[in-house]
Amino acid sequence: MKVAVYGTGAMGSVYAGHFREAGHEVWAIDPWTEHVDAINASGLRLDGASGFRRIEGIRAVTNFAEVGACDLIVIATKAAGVGSAARAIAPHLTPGTMILTIQNGLGAAERISAFMPIENVLLGVADGFGASLQGPGHAHHNAMNLIHIGEIECGQSSRAEVLAGRWRSVGFNAQAFEDIQRVIWEKFLCNVTYSAACTVFDMTVGELQAHPERWAIALGAMQEANAVACAKKINLTIDDPVEYVTAFGARMPDARPSMLLDHKARRPSELDAINGQVSELGRMLGIPTPYNDTLVAVLRQREAAFGQGTP
Repeated sequence: MKVAVYGTGAMGSVYAGHFREAGHEVWAIDPWTEHVDAINASGLRLDGASGFRRIEGIRAVTNFAEVGACDLIVIATKAAGVGSAARAIAPHLTPGTMILTIQNGLGAAERISAFMPIENVLLGVADGFGASLQGPGHAHHNAMNLIHIGEIECGQSSRAEVLAGRWRSVGFNAQAFEDIQRVIWEKFLCNVTYSAACTVFDMTVGELQAHPERWAIALGAMQEANAVACAKKINLTIDDPVEYVTAFGARMPDARPSMLLDHKARRPSELDAINGQVSELGRMLGIPTPYNDTLVAVLRQREAAFGQGTP
């Protein structure tokens, strides 16, 4: 199978490495030239929960036009990069190309639909990986719990089952889900809890939970997201949202959300797709979201200073 991973940051590198180890033809597409060059020259160094090794044979490029038609394309960019990825991929689609897009936050399908038909697009959710890039050609992941796969419009799907089987065959725990929107929203509650608050206060997940005042702010942001989910009639299966997000964080107390890592690197984050979505949907639904509004305002001010030499 010919597989392209568009966006080989931390998570994309984990995906690409496992598919290549299983013997598939794998192409890695990423704008970071040093990362691409390192993979081509010395292979991909992957370490963490699945072992420590160097994986040879991944073909890394900065331009999707060099890749051509594929059997499977995994869009693993940040949320803001999904549209540009879809624009680059669209001219090279075939009727048999399957696309799986895996991002934090909301809105991936809508961003893709602006540039291509979405009949062959499925949604994925990565649960409990905690990955990070250690340098060019080097990715680390703390865990690898579950890849959820489902149809945009939800419902039972034989092709989602087949795709989940392919992910299992290369070493992932993967399952097809009838209601992928529920899965997306249940992870979204966790993202909303930790992403902006850890970033504002420069804390790990465990440090945030251990600080009563700041943890209360994080939980306030989550409760606003939960209110939005209820208003949208998302079929959540969570009895106690506070208990749910607390247990999620307790599994990875040393983790730093990708939003915090982005800010430390002075690059734009997925703010608009995570906490920013709570504020936006709250305005549409008439639901007050003061916790998220405040966190978003602080972080947007910081992001506005990136690239301007402000310390």
